[in-house]
Amino acid sequence: QLQLVESGGGLVQPGGSLRLSCVASLFASDYYAIHWSRQAPGKEREGVACISSSGGSTNYADSVKGRFTISRDNAKKTVYLQMNSLKPEDTADYYCAAHPDGGDCTFLRTSGMDYWGKGTLVTVSS
Repeated sequence: QLQLVESGGGLVQPGGSLRLSCVASLFASDYYAIHWSRQAPGKEREGVACISSSGGSTNYADSVKGRFTISRDNAKKTVYLQMNSLKPEDTADYYCAAHPDGGDCTFLRTSGMDYWGKGTLVTVSS
């Protein structure tokens, strides 16, 4: 059974917006920091954004600062990634993952996670 499920990906034109969702099930996600990462074809996975368990701390990759916003609704066990002003270089598979150090978003992580989703594809193209 999947513990994290992403949705909201799709095809969008440059300059457009998408909102990704990450829904948790079968574990107490509100104790975890949630990280979004992405992987483009032929490239390594890179951290995009993080939100602490309480939602009080966030962190973003320099490449998305000012364009992406991460938020969470613990009552709904859902974390969102609002992506605005999308660029072709944002094209990738986007993954959410849960890290047990719930209070810490000092680093954008792509390893050490307890749970991963299967990803959702974002394609930015005209």
